[in-house]
Formats: sequence, structure tokens, C-alpha cells
Amino acid sequence: MKDRHINIIADTLLLKQLLKEVEHHLTTNRNAVALLLVVKFIFYLALVSFFYTMIFVSQNQLLFFSAYILFGLSAVLFGFNFAHDFSHNTVFKSKGINNAGYTVLYSLVGAHAESWKHRHIHSHHYAPNVKDYDTDLQITSLIRVEPGSEYKWFHRYQHWYALVAYMTYSLYWVFVKDFTIYFSDKDFPLKKTFTYHLSFWVQKIFYLTYLLILPLLFSEFEWYVVVLAFLAMHFVQSLFLLLTFFMTHHVENTVYFSANEDGYIPTSWFANQVKTSNDFYPFSKTANFIFGGFNNHIAHHLFPHIHHAYYPELNKILYRVLRDHKIEPNVTGFFTGAWSHLLHLKRMSYKPEPVNF
Repeated sequence: MKDRHINIIADTLLLKQLLKEVEHHLTTNRNAVALLLVVKFIFYLALVSFFYTMIFVSQNQLLFFSAYILFGLSAVLFGFNFAHDFSHNTVFKSKGINNAGYTVLYSLVGAHAESWKHRHIHSHHYAPNVKDYDTDLQITSLIRVEPGSEYKWFHRYQHWYALVAYMTYSLYWVFVKDFTIYFSDKDFPLKKTFTYHLSFWVQKIFYLTYLLILPLLFSEFEWYVVVLAFLAMHFVQSLFLLLTFFMTHHVENTVYFSANEDGYIPTSWFANQVKTSNDFYPFSKTANFIFGGFNNHIAHHLFPHIHHAYYPELNKILYRVLRDHKIEPNVTGFFTGAWSHLLHLKRMSYKPEPVNF
């Protein structure tokens, strides 16, 4: 696809300088990173395995609910730390191995891997926060995050009901959104091969079997307790997942660009990535270990081909170069980022003023 961003010479030169600085000054110890990845994989695999086992051995309802909820959170963090990098082919040299790992981890949370990957790489990474280009803006009409989107009367209350609505998102993704995309040619324009159809149904059946049917058959509790625990897991998982996603692009200081009638985006690709992204704890190795690089979102959008393990060091170069050119990156904390997102929703809750010609 032909790039629809405009060419800004200063931004092109700045991007070239940044690429050169990273190439020359980023220290890459592949052995150390490989060891870190092994440790992280064992850590997150142990977490999901332990809490999944607890679902079957718990005899106390509180422990049973806790096991489901903590499993759901661990599975999301496992995905943050590995599935995302698998989708960008930064873990292994083999695209096939990366794709297999990515598919398995997405199946763990019930999401259809292929459809998300296509939309994420070819839409969101191409033009984040740009209406009609970034499919991540097409979430639900209940929430208005983009200034150019349609305003409805209930949006005036969205900053009050948003957190409740967010609690249903993973259920919506697993049981509604994926099926809508699956049965729609518009939302997934690539040819759907036999492998695509097979993988969709295998992933959905696997998820329902291992996380709902098996606990119904082999846990200590009645069916309605299992279903309630499953729903509770989704409520907590969804809230954490969506707040983390939203604070990477939808806080007070992030920018939204609108393409003109010819489809051209009135900024450079470089500025589009920087101004629409938000970091939280960008230099923290601990935050990077927990969030798998989602907290380093500016670096990820500029360098999706570099593994997130390098981002805290890469950010030292990135922030220095940006600030040398009077560009201040968007940065919040995790909780301040969540609060800033809610303040952004409040700003979007006001009816836009009519445009007079």
C-alpha cells in the first residue's frame, strides 16, 4: 500500500538520525537477552500452570474464584511478554516458529490469532489514532475516544460507566468480535484459506474446552459457580487489559490525526507514531518485565522489529534525541495513565460544536 502520510523533510532527517544513533549506540547482548527470555518464559508459564491447576484442586470458593481470576491475569501478561513479540517476528529468526508461538498464546486467552495480527500490523501500526485507518478505534459505539467519531447522547456519561463497560471486553472479543470478523469480508480482506477456517474453530473449541468445559467436569463446584468464576475472570482480565491498551494511545496528551478527503494523513509517519503513543515507566526494567514492552509504546511503534527486552536502554537514546529536537514524549505512570484516560473520556463526553462555514 502506498504511504498516505505526507513527507516532512525535518521528520525524515530526524528519523534517519535516530535510526543511526540506535544502530551505533544500542548495546545488544543476545546471550543475556536469550537468558532473560528463558527466565521470563519459565516464570509466566509457571504462573499460568499453577493457577490453572488451582482451578481443579481448590475446595474453597474464594480460592476457586481467585484461581480463575489470577489465571486470567497471568495469561494476559504471558501474552504481553511473548505473543506480541511473536507477532512482530522478534523472538526467533523463523517466522513459522514465531507464528506458532503467537497462535498458541492467543488461543490461551480465547482470541483468534490471525485476524488480530493482520489488523494490528497492517492497520494500527501503519497509522495509529487515524480514523478509517486504525482499526483499534473501531471498538464499540459505547465509548468515544476519537474527536472525529460520531457523538451520541449517552457519551456525556461515558467517563462514569466506562470502567463497567470495559469489564466485558474480553467476553465481547472472544464471543462476538472474532465471529463478526470471521463472517465479514470487509473486516478481514485477505483470502480465507482452509487453514484459516480450521485454525479459527480449533482455537475457539480449545479455549472453551480447557477453560470452561473441563472445569465444569472436573472441578469441585457446581456448574453455576464455575460459570460465575469464568465470568469474574473475564471482568477483571478485561478491565486490566483494556486500561493497559487505552493508556498507550488514548490519554489527555495523545494526538488524533484525520485524513483529508483524498485519504492523505496531514503528518509524517514518524510524527504519527510519536505523537499518538504514550509511555509509562519507559526506563524501568521491572515494568518492562511485567508489561512486555507495552509500557514502552513509542519505542515499539518506531522499532517494532526490535525485541522489547532492549526498550529500556533504547529509550535512553530515543528520549535524548527527541528532547534535543524539542519533542517531549508522552509519559504517564500506570495509575496516572488510567486516570488520564478517564479525563480524556470526559473531554470526549462533550458534544462537539457545530462547524460553521
